[in-house]
Amino acid sequence: MDKDDFLSMDFKEVVENLVASDNSPNIPEAIDRLFRDIANINRESMAEITDAQIEEMAVNLWNWALTIGGGWHVNGERKIKLHYVACKLLSMCEASFASEQGIQRLIMMNIRIGREWLDVGNFLIADECFQAAVASLEQLYIKLIQRSSPEADLIMEKITVERDHFRVLSYQAESAVAQGDFQRASMCVLQCKDMLMRLPQMQSYDIGKMDKKSTRPEMLAKVLRLLATNYLDWDNTKYYDKALNAVNLANKEHLNSTGLFLKMKILLKGETSNEELLEAVMEILHLDMPLDFCLNIAKLLMDHERESVGFHFLTIIHEHFKSSENTGKVLLLYIDMLLQRKEELLAKEKIEEIILAHQTGRQLTAELMNWLHNILWRKATSSFEVQNYADALQWYYYSLRFYSPDEMDLDFAKLQRNMACCYLNLQQLDKAKEAVAEAERHDPRNVFTQFYVFKIAVIEGNSERALQAIITLENVLTDEESEDNDLVAERGSPTMLLSLAAQFALENGQQIVAEKALEYLAQHSEDQEQVLTAVKCLLRVVLPKIAEMPESEDKKKEMDRLLTCLNRAFVKLSQPFGEEDLSLESRVNEAQWFRKIAWNLAVQCDKDPVIMREFFILSYKMSQFCPSDQVILIARKTCLLMAAAVDLEQGRKASTAFEQTMFLSRALEEIQTCNDIQNFLKQTGTFSNDSCEKLLLLYEFEVRAKLNDPLLESFLESVWELPHLETKTFETIAIIAMEKPAHYPFIALKALKKALLLYKKEESIDVSQYSKCMHNLINLSVPDGASNVELCPLEEVWGYFEDALSHISRTKDYPEMEILWLMVKSWNTGILMFSRSKYVSTEKWCGLALRFLDHLTSFKESYETQMNMLYSQLVEALSNNKGPVFHEHGYWSKSD
Repeated sequence: MDKDDFLSMDFKEVVENLVASDNSPNIPEAIDRLFRDIANINRESMAEITDAQIEEMAVNLWNWALTIGGGWHVNGERKIKLHYVACKLLSMCEASFASEQGIQRLIMMNIRIGREWLDVGNFLIADECFQAAVASLEQLYIKLIQRSSPEADLIMEKITVERDHFRVLSYQAESAVAQGDFQRASMCVLQCKDMLMRLPQMQSYDIGKMDKKSTRPEMLAKVLRLLATNYLDWDNTKYYDKALNAVNLANKEHLNSTGLFLKMKILLKGETSNEELLEAVMEILHLDMPLDFCLNIAKLLMDHERESVGFHFLTIIHEHFKSSENTGKVLLLYIDMLLQRKEELLAKEKIEEIILAHQTGRQLTAELMNWLHNILWRKATSSFEVQNYADALQWYYYSLRFYSPDEMDLDFAKLQRNMACCYLNLQQLDKAKEAVAEAERHDPRNVFTQFYVFKIAVIEGNSERALQAIITLENVLTDEESEDNDLVAERGSPTMLLSLAAQFALENGQQIVAEKALEYLAQHSEDQEQVLTAVKCLLRVVLPKIAEMPESEDKKKEMDRLLTCLNRAFVKLSQPFGEEDLSLESRVNEAQWFRKIAWNLAVQCDKDPVIMREFFILSYKMSQFCPSDQVILIARKTCLLMAAAVDLEQGRKASTAFEQTMFLSRALEEIQTCNDIQNFLKQTGTFSNDSCEKLLLLYEFEVRAKLNDPLLESFLESVWELPHLETKTFETIAIIAMEKPAHYPFIALKALKKALLLYKKEESIDVSQYSKCMHNLINLSVPDGASNVELCPLEEVWGYFEDALSHISRTKDYPEMEILWLMVKSWNTGILMFSRSKYVSTEKWCGLALRFLDHLTSFKESYETQMNMLYSQLVEALSNNKGPVFHEHGYWSKSD
């Protein structure tokens, strides 16, 4: 199967999975993939799939796109992509062109998809669809001619084809205009005009849509207006006369507001005198055009810097519609235009007129009142932006005068907040407090209300009130029902307020308040850089304070808080980054900084191993963003080693088997990763004798032993062969092997034997350590009180006693308590042999005990008489075969 075959089969699988899937975040990616791949697929590459299967895929894809609701992760453009892919698939099937119905379906699909691409601005693909529709229309037309049908039916069917062609031409004209290809647009429009003239039956069809109430002059006027628009967009200087002539012809055919407005636009493009413009606007007035249309004309004039005509026309409109209920609309537009021309005094006079009318019962409608507030607030905002706060307050005050006590709403609270902001900038704190109090009374759950409450509290030095405002602000930000319904100026997301709050608190010496703001900012912001900056700032503020704190519950809470913030920074560093996010170099630098901070915090937590482990693990995770050089590798290894030590200790102390397994399993993962790093470092040849390796060995052995790991034996096989292991390591293995819940006496025995062997190889033996090792080895070989359990033959154990005796004979430093223990142990072993009727062995072991007795010093006098007496009794018992009598009293302990 070649590459194309794989592509087609994969394509089919993606389609099938897509139409069968529930709402999923992966759907957009799948749609984009289909759209991308369809360009590389043709009928030959899908040879293994039948026409029926391809048609089924296309229909399913088309219908599935129609069913997608608003809750899906699919925007409008991706729905268009789905339709486009479905249409392309259908066009690959021969059956689609075999029947008139199949061709008509393709025509419908291509026209619809082309229109959709046109609406979203993808003109090239739109043109592709329109061309495909035209080709299908031509095929359909040929089929109609070739078949025999009644003439009346044939005429109607041809008209239907012409109507679809007319729609396509109008869409092509629109696309050409959008792309600046005015020559092609004009050709399409002229073709439309010819079709209208040639086919009177199409009078009921508008450009791009059907309107059964249209008449022939209306349609001709529409085509002429489109032609005039093309001339105007093509080159308004070169084709000015043609554009004006076309719109005049259109208005002569059928006069309406669209034609008049277009004519005014054309006149304003030329060098038309004010007198001519005034004549044109008076014509509009005499035609009894509606008020809104007249106002739009006045605004158009002013937008084209023909203010004198525009204002004159506004005055005429005001008089003309004076008795109308909409006279306020004229006045508001007049005020708006005055403010745009910076004629503020005259604008204020008109505003005072409206206020007077408002107070005497001639109030504006709710819609117009909202417009007036927008005008006033827009002017106030422009003054605020140039830091003219006093002027901004004047315009806000005008807005305030229109509110009555029973009309207080959220906009009123917003107005009070904006005024408070101005007062704060003018350092009028008392007035700012009054305004914020009003805002808080009407909209206490608004983030900006709480922000100004916070600012005033900080200015007054009220830390408690400022902290409460920050907490309330955070609660509002996390409340899904809250709405971020205003900004004095566009400043970004509401979390930006937390950033501003932190900065303001720091500038005013409110460190605790700033810490809380930074903590919330790191917690709630989605912006990568903002989160990292917030965490870094918080750490710089808090770290000096923590370093001075004694161990306490408060310090623990601070450490927990910093750990949470550092984890938040790690999450942000882990996110994919693109051009607008952190560069690779920046990410490494950030990670290095956070890695070191986490390390230092871990070191400070030596009294709290659990939180220390968390910081070490975090430092390790941060280091994974850094280049794996020797320094970083050593740091990673150390972090994991410390974490494993804590987990191992937690496992030792665990109160349940489940907890113990959890901690030990986690420790094993850390140890294995640490081993990987250690092995890599050993390849450099620098760390071959690193003590860390022995520690890891002991940790891993303990974990596996306590987990009863079936791989423990195979793990030890490699351990026994390791060079450079010390006696202490083997002795520790022996101890671990017998610590509950582990119980591996044979492993312990083997380890102690290796330790003893190493002791014997030393030039200068540490007698104290040697004696302890010998003690443990013998005790493990022949446990106290064990009459039947022996881990190794007594002949071998005898050798250990002989070895110990040899060392005792050569040194005076052998601990006397150990000699005494050896004496008792050998004597009791003899008595054990006696109980088994092994009389020769009995005399041998008891005789050995007397040999140890000879080396006692301070204890010899206490034991010599009794030992000799017991030995004599033993010999007599052996001679007289009185075993049972002696057996009851023959065992010895050091306490006897």
